[in-house]
Amino acid sequence: MAKDDDFTTLSRRRLLKTGAGLAAAAAGETLFAGKAMAAAGPPEVKGAKLGFIALTDAAPLIVAKELGLFAKYGMPDVTLAKQASWGATRDNLVLGGGGGGIDGAHLLTPMAYFLTLGVQAKATPISILARLNVNGQGISVDKAYMAAKADINAAKMKGVIASKKAGGKKITMAMTFPGGTHDLWIRYWLAAGGIDPDKDIDLITVPPPQMVANMKADTMDAFCVGEPWNAQLVDQKLGYTAVSTGQMWMNHPEKSFSMRSDWVAAHPNAAIAITAAIIEAQKWADNPANISRLAMMISGRDYLKVPVGDIASRLQGNFDFGDGRMQGNAPYKMKFFANNASFPFKSHDMWFLTEEQRWGKLPMNLNKGAAIAKVNRADIWRAAAAKVGGVPVPPSDSRGVEKFFDGKTFDPGHPEAYLKSLAIKRV
Repeated sequence: MAKDDDFTTLSRRRLLKTGAGLAAAAAGETLFAGKAMAAAGPPEVKGAKLGFIALTDAAPLIVAKELGLFAKYGMPDVTLAKQASWGATRDNLVLGGGGGGIDGAHLLTPMAYFLTLGVQAKATPISILARLNVNGQGISVDKAYMAAKADINAAKMKGVIASKKAGGKKITMAMTFPGGTHDLWIRYWLAAGGIDPDKDIDLITVPPPQMVANMKADTMDAFCVGEPWNAQLVDQKLGYTAVSTGQMWMNHPEKSFSMRSDWVAAHPNAAIAITAAIIEAQKWADNPANISRLAMMISGRDYLKVPVGDIASRLQGNFDFGDGRMQGNAPYKMKFFANNASFPFKSHDMWFLTEEQRWGKLPMNLNKGAAIAKVNRADIWRAAAAKVGGVPVPPSDSRGVEKFFDGKTFDPGHPEAYLKSLAIKRV
């Protein structure tokens, strides 16, 4: 596990101090009520430095750059910088653009909260301005589990795990960042199958572009990562996809477009302009007529550096799981704009924070509502959508009750009931 991704915890005193500050910021605000924002003037600056990881869901940033959409909205000098890992993304956000780092990024949603709260790094307030996609991640496993037909039901792995352990083999599975979305998806999947992710296996951190190489080297049994790395594993016949995450939670939130809060405060019109460019890019990327061009655009050396076919098939909704299962026009394919994919629902952030509490990544006394009110800038998204025009705007910051594949439900107004219903947890 990379040292820079090690999880560090906040002291109780620091968290209480942070919680008090967040509560003050949220005073008088209803969490799931939409906020209006005044119409923006011209951008205060012409550029910003944005980071991204080599993943299909970075597409909105790449499209906005390649199609000149940043320039269209008055930000011609926006640059994109590929990041080696989520730990590097975090560190560069702490540095900021003026310190040799980055001003914003394609980001794992929980990281915006970790940075704001000072978890894993120096406290650096971050603002979520848009959601970049829903669905489109996968949990892939070694071919050793194929005979057991391990799929969305992780319990099917138990026999193989027991046999391997009896033979003295360690069971290692990987995700991309402690407490990140991939960590949460693989934990949920395992726990739903009665497998404790902290006790029954070893869960390690591997950067997304290194997942397939590590599976090829036979160093792990499974991994959870975004596309195109699950598809590439199948194409190289190194394993198969047990489940695409949209099968676990249809249209679940994934990456976010986030920027340093001090940058947003200093350049509010520029933040709206960048977000508008990204929203328009999401509309373009979600058009089926553009998928082939999109796959070619993001596959190049400067971006994902993988074959076009590894990207295009699952973007089109055509899933070859690698174990004989095939599905076309899958409803759980990655979406950038449809089904309000771009809107940063605060109710989704509530789920992420509740799951972090479930696994002991965040304390139970955290004022989640106050944290969300500070980090989630759905008001900027609404102002940006108005600039784009023709963008459906949800009437509420909550998508309501969410349903999961194992029968669990999450009511964002009562997260404690959801937490109480979960059998495997660290609480």
